[in-house]
Amino acid sequence: MKRTNHLDRRLREQLLAGRRKEGDRLMLADDILRAALDGSRPLTANERMALEASPLTVRRLRQLAIDRRAPRKSANDDAWDGSTGMLRAADSGTLARLTTDDGYWILHFSDDDGGWQLTLQLKACAPFTARLLRERPALCVLDAEGKVLLQGRLDGDGECEGPWQAPGDPARYFQQHGARFTVRPVGGG
Repeated sequence: MKRTNHLDRRLREQLLAGRRKEGDRLMLADDILRAALDGSRPLTANERMALEASPLTVRRLRQLAIDRRAPRKSANDDAWDGSTGMLRAADSGTLARLTTDDGYWILHFSDDDGGWQLTLQLKACAPFTARLLRERPALCVLDAEGKVLLQGRLDGDGECEGPWQAPGDPARYFQQHGARFTVRPVGGG
């Protein structure tokens, strides 16, 4: 079933992106498309209709999504000033983990006797892993509104853990508070 849904989605994507239309032009600005991608502003009904009517705009949205997922390259590949992530739809309504959009951080949630624990894990594939493990800067996890959910330093395994700082369970909390989170150095951003 999951494979069929993935195949259907890929076919629809190819059909939308592959269409050509006489006189087509970009119907939505990049800032509107980026806001829709990051969840900070949903498309209006008219914007959705414009997107569906313009294959060129669909292709631009797809390219912005690809660019957003691609790791950012710079002259100093181990430079890092923060990562963001987003709550995705959960099948069971419980939340076990969240991953940042760049794929470098994982937030693990565990319910220990009624009290939630949060563990921030740095993935070994991150270009800045060696530097952060060496320097061990103070890090924090913030919700979409800037509230600190976890703060501390990485241990030798690249993890930082502590009690869940927000009221209620994590899945419900993220749904009610913007569905986004940020991992960054303390005092950064």
